[in-house]
Amino acid sequence: MPALERSRIDGLSALVTGGSRGLGLLLAARLAVRGCRITILARDADELRRGAEWIEDRTGRDVRTAVCDVRDRAAVERAVADTYAVQDGLDVVLANAGVIQVAPAATAGVEAFEDAMSTIFDGALHTALAALPYLRESRAGGRLGFVGSVGGLLAVPHLVPYSCAKAAVGALGEGLRAETAGENVTVTTVHPGLMRTGSHLQAEFGGRASAEFAWFSALAGAPVVSMDAERAAERIVRAVERRRTRLVLTPAARAAGLAHGVAPTLVTRASGLVARLLPDAEGEAGAPLRQGHGLEPAGVHGLAGRLRAWGSALNDRAAGRYNQSVPGPATSATRP
Repeated sequence: MPALERSRIDGLSALVTGGSRGLGLLLAARLAVRGCRITILARDADELRRGAEWIEDRTGRDVRTAVCDVRDRAAVERAVADTYAVQDGLDVVLANAGVIQVAPAATAGVEAFEDAMSTIFDGALHTALAALPYLRESRAGGRLGFVGSVGGLLAVPHLVPYSCAKAAVGALGEGLRAETAGENVTVTTVHPGLMRTGSHLQAEFGGRASAEFAWFSALAGAPVVSMDAERAAERIVRAVERRRTRLVLTPAARAAGLAHGVAPTLVTRASGLVARLLPDAEGEAGAPLRQGHGLEPAGVHGLAGRLRAWGSALNDRAAGRYNQSVPGPATSATRP
């Protein structure tokens, strides 16, 4: 990774949740390039080891790791306190940990909603409340960043659990930004659109799982509508560094958010038309979801099949680059 000019966060202590792969891995790497002392949190020790080696190889900086499930408030509190003690303070925290479930809401069932809320929203909440007291002590002024999503700005069909949880993260970020105004800490909420991170292999699919995998992997990797993940990570870290209140990434995401704000009824009706093009609901509600690893796209042929293969190929390469190629730990939604 190219070196940057002297950064205003050079030498600061930073923590990234969900930092072992995908976007979190890239966020941690961008902080390392800026000279931060880094701790990354994730649930899987092997994945953390690979992620730390990836960052060290590309930045030349050591990375501290801590196994932590952000759904566990006590575990998050311990991890944050340990980071503060070991790194002699805590100045930058990025709440990034999450899960993606792709299925019709009726098929995904209550379990998928509960898991999305506990991982995405509760994880962000636990991280923020544990970190804020330390961030307020930062001599450089604390910086707290939340990774939301365009899915939190408007509900996306077949991603409803994810959208609900990301909407809650957006509200949390805005609320904490207002409540910390004038304090020694700033809060930045980022709403990325589609990014080529290889997340389709770690996402969880229900109903007609292979068909759901087909459309999601293609769209998430399509060059026109999705964003290069490394460029996205750089812009996110820059926004947190510069204490921006809000950042929406990709022109498509900005347009969708603006349209929903101006004409929510029209956008919801348009989403209904899109939903008709997606796979029908199938299977028992709450049935275990299947991770993208090992799923093959089904029922996609001709031009659509070629477009899917093209988009998915770009995302497959991203998965190989960003530590997504090995199956991750099961969640409550995927566990049989």
